[in-house]
Amino acid sequence: MKALVTGAGGFLGLYIVERLVARGNAVRAFCRGSYPELDRLGVETIRGDIRNRNETIAACQGVDTVFHVAALAGISMRWSDFYEINVLGTRHVVEGCRTHGVGRLVYTSSPSVTFDGSDQEGVDESAPYPERFLAHYPHTKAIAEREVLEANGSDGFLTCALRPHLIWGPRDRHLIPRLLARARSGRLRRVGDGKNLVDMIYVENAAEAHLQAADALTDGSPVGGRAYFLSQGEPVNCWDWINDILALAGIPPVNKSISASAAHRVGAVLEGIYRVLGLRGEPPMTRFLAAQLSTHHYFDVTRAREDFGYNPRVSTVEGMRRLGEELAR
Repeated sequence: MKALVTGAGGFLGLYIVERLVARGNAVRAFCRGSYPELDRLGVETIRGDIRNRNETIAACQGVDTVFHVAALAGISMRWSDFYEINVLGTRHVVEGCRTHGVGRLVYTSSPSVTFDGSDQEGVDESAPYPERFLAHYPHTKAIAEREVLEANGSDGFLTCALRPHLIWGPRDRHLIPRLLARARSGRLRRVGDGKNLVDMIYVENAAEAHLQAADALTDGSPVGGRAYFLSQGEPVNCWDWINDILALAGIPPVNKSISASAAHRVGAVLEGIYRVLGLRGEPPMTRFLAAQLSTHHYFDVTRAREDFGYNPRVSTVEGMRRLGEELAR
């Protein structure tokens, strides 16, 4: 395999690059910045912007597999930012694959593409896209995922989409740091009754699943054209898990709360303010965030287990131990 990894300098992207290098694959990294970690791995690095059609298409030349990990996540209110990166950027990747005869594309999607704000308890991949999305991120990821899967089978081009939920672990620069910052500032509130169960996935398990899916993406395989939920395979209580992470950093547990309905109302008001005033950045609360923090959302990963042998090798207990070592430094 000679692989291209978009977003290779990011949290998940870097772990995917490391796994590929460890097993002897040739790797090309496509990313916006300069990353010493990639230099130390000795991989070919191309600096570029996924929004730039020509740069993205050129990056696909001479590889046989693309891991499209680059994306814009978050809850900010500017549609254009999400659309340009998540939708147009993905279209550029698909066009690059077709232009240069790339055989396989593994797309990093999100379980939120099926989230309508209500509980999701053990749902599988038959769950439909919602008619109405609560945020631009899941909406644009759903558009991109649908287009990637529809491209499968055209002129020998094989595609699949992976939906890892709440990726966490050492070197995270987004989820864990933001959670700790909110807790330290006293702005973290439990939303809802604190009983909701959620799925999550340790980053090395998510990275390994990408390689397994790519290896299984062959003619006649069931993987082509399919989406897959990924998780640790065992849901956890959302707020107990958050408190466990806080404890690793020496921070007291969350002791303030807000009802799910109140958080939803606050989110709606803040969204309106940000939209009317054209404010950049993310509101402290949105309807999507209120729903994510108060509802059950865990998934059936049977399809991934059966189709490409997914099995989370790093347990949640071991992953938390490794995260704790990093936070203690």
